[in-house]
Amino acid sequence: MKLMIITGLSGAGKSEALKYFEDSGYYCIDNLPAHLIPNLIDFFSENNKKIDKIALAIDLRSGYFFDEIYNNLEKLKELGVSYKIIFLEASKSVLIKRFSLTRRKHPLVQDGNLDLGIEKEVEKLHNLREISDLIIDTTLLSPKELRMTITDNLMSSSEKRSQIQISIISFGYKFGIPQNVDIIMDVRFLPNPFYDENLKHLTGEDKEVVHYVLNREETKEFLMIFEKMMDFLIPNYIEEGKSYLGIGIGCTGGRHRSVVISERIYEYLKVRRYSVKLQHRDILK
Repeated sequence: MKLMIITGLSGAGKSEALKYFEDSGYYCIDNLPAHLIPNLIDFFSENNKKIDKIALAIDLRSGYFFDEIYNNLEKLKELGVSYKIIFLEASKSVLIKRFSLTRRKHPLVQDGNLDLGIEKEVEKLHNLREISDLIIDTTLLSPKELRMTITDNLMSSSEKRSQIQISIISFGYKFGIPQNVDIIMDVRFLPNPFYDENLKHLTGEDKEVVHYVLNREETKEFLMIFEKMMDFLIPNYIEEGKSYLGIGIGCTGGRHRSVVISERIYEYLKVRRYSVKLQHRDILK
């Protein structure tokens, strides 16, 4: 089980970090009392084998329960559960500005003295900061930059790939361009099986059509270029925080060339362990 514990100063971006982990496939819980951590791990270990990635936001909102975190971290070690602690902080001036903009209440402020409340929180969290695996100063970071920092420091290659959902759709231009696509590739430059009487009534899922399209030299060269373009674009989309990528591949009728190329690109991205779906919109028209 992979466990991420998100903590740090109030207003430093814990909620944004938790949303990021949720988008990355983690089961997320906000403001969990520290003494419940071992119980939570036991529950998921025994009752739900599908949940193996958990992110918890734990901070001073839990009041006196927070002090139990150190004992419970030791219990996790005894249970053999590995974890990472991510500590978020920011300058006092930025924290004050963020609280004034959101008008949220600081957990240690009772008399309206936000400056003093932040100082108390820094002192109270000092020991936890010292044992944290990753300390991120969000003073100058945008939400996107915070996500990129976490990605670079904590995410495996497979987790990075799972952050984006890729949808490939083949279509015919005669029926219109599909909605919700970011990249459109026109493959009408390839020889058209429609004009071969033996292939006209088949589709791009039939091996005769597949052989006709893929054995052309122009197809081989195009696929080499297109696949290299995908290798370049997708990691950069992930770095930019994009969670969905729609790729439309079109030919005249959407039955032959676009189907073959879409199938090839789908298999190419699956081998690279991306989360990808395939739809042939016009194959039966």
